[in-house]
Amino acid sequence: MIEATSCGGVVIFRGKVLLLYKNYKNKYEGWVLPKGTVEYGEQHEETAVREVREETGVIAHIVKYVGTSRYTFNTPQNTVQKDVHWYLMMSDSYYSKPQREEFFMDSGYYKFHEAYHLLKFANEKQILERAYDVFDDLKKSNQWGSKKYF
Repeated sequence: MIEATSCGGVVIFRGKVLLLYKNYKNKYEGWVLPKGTVEYGEQHEETAVREVREETGVIAHIVKYVGTSRYTFNTPQNTVQKDVHWYLMMSDSYYSKPQREEFFMDSGYYKFHEAYHLLKFANEKQILERAYDVFDDLKKSNQWGSKKYF
């Protein structure tokens, strides 16, 4: 078994959540949150910010760590156990551009209930719920940036 670590973000702008649509060789892969592998010497926070920027073109800022998801998958050579460290992140616009080299065909911001139902993986749905609860709490206590983020 191989262990792997990735980091990603639940990016929010004006209450909407950034998602990516992946389609590999005309095969539906599903809607996902942006995430990617930690590079040598990189801190988890740096990975999350970099991966969001690379996969979506979005410059986002970390607000708070929201937790880890763990899953296992098989490759032809091995079984991989992956830990993904997730961060609640803030963007300052609706701009996004999916990274075609990684087979992302679409990206965009969606209302919570839309994003929840679009997401393919149960573990990402759980992280979305957790991150959105933190967002709601910060917003209610006037700690979610300036008014433009609502």
